[in-house]
Amino acid sequence: MTIHFAFITSLNSGIDTMPRPYSRAIERMNLRSSQRLIASTRRVAFTLVELLVVIAIIGVLVGLLLPAVQAAREAARRMQCSNNTRQLSLAMMNYESAFKKFPMGGGVDSDFSVQARLLPYLEQTNIHNLLDYGQIAWQGPFNAKVPNPKFIAAFGTPIATFLCPSDPAPSVQQVIVNGTTYNYGGVNYLISYGSATGTNNDLRWNTDGIVYQYSQRRFRDIQDGTSQTVMLSESVRSVGDDITLPAGKTPRFPYQYTLNGSSGLSSGLNATPGLKTTGSPWSMFADASGMVSNPALETVWGGFTGWRGGSSPALRGRGICWGFSGAINSLTNGYLPPNSWIPDLVTHFTGYFGPRSYHGSGANLGFADGSVQYISNSIDTSIIRALHSVNGGEVIRDFE
Repeated sequence: MTIHFAFITSLNSGIDTMPRPYSRAIERMNLRSSQRLIASTRRVAFTLVELLVVIAIIGVLVGLLLPAVQAAREAARRMQCSNNTRQLSLAMMNYESAFKKFPMGGGVDSDFSVQARLLPYLEQTNIHNLLDYGQIAWQGPFNAKVPNPKFIAAFGTPIATFLCPSDPAPSVQQVIVNGTTYNYGGVNYLISYGSATGTNNDLRWNTDGIVYQYSQRRFRDIQDGTSQTVMLSESVRSVGDDITLPAGKTPRFPYQYTLNGSSGLSSGLNATPGLKTTGSPWSMFADASGMVSNPALETVWGGFTGWRGGSSPALRGRGICWGFSGAINSLTNGYLPPNSWIPDLVTHFTGYFGPRSYHGSGANLGFADGSVQYISNSIDTSIIRALHSVNGGEVIRDFE
């Protein structure tokens, strides 16, 4: 660098003595040398246009990759959900092997749930030891259920095997009854008490499901075959307080609320199974005994406006507490296909339900042979009902 400037200086000193053409040539040489020197020391940087182009490219790449990442995460959550379903199915089988019968459904709205009785077979013996089946588990009127004080701590404990990782509902649900707050561990996997066809939705009597009130089903009772009989299915846990919406309007899909459809039906115990119709809209579906049978729910549900949430003191939402024996809380049926646009309809202590999930295209169902099948939303309604019966005698093919 020193030699270069010395050379230029010597040239400059001799410019005045040179002829004018040579003098101008040397000046141009000096100017170009100076420009090159300045350019070589200038910091390289992006222009604004280049920067905007780079940002746009990054945005496009993120837009392309983010759905793929989310899909991969959901696939992992769905696999974990399937594993949970399998664990519960195997627990049911192991219980039957130990006691020569499946766990009973328990007394309607007052007893321990099937899930509670499965705890020792899910490596939850410590929580199970907090329970005492010789005592009443739940007490109070139907619209203000509270647990036996001795079991509050146990029922408030969330159990990972009972929870689908895709469900955004909190693992612990708070319910306020007469000014007292109770915490309940939720449950996504509900035990089937049948197809709910005919009068099989009255679980106070023998139904066509794996369980019902004080049931004592055994493997030998599964006449339709263990690979074609559903024991349990996943559902969406309820959230929020009870709400009222205009007739025909629904909450956000896949419905974290259940629809109260009790009006027009009596909850009284009759000489034969079933809920007696007392008015519209159920009366049009009364059988010869006056019991509601095989209602067309698409013509029924739009007339009701009351929705049950996760904070409902009646515990009529889905999956509020794994320890409560109530239908739609820990028990379900297969009257509707997975993720039906028709909401789960509660009628007093029972109702018309179906599998639900956040997996989008279907839901996981656990079968009596210990297998788990991901059943599509598009499955025929008659097939999903047949799968939930243990003795319907249906011939079922290609339901997967």
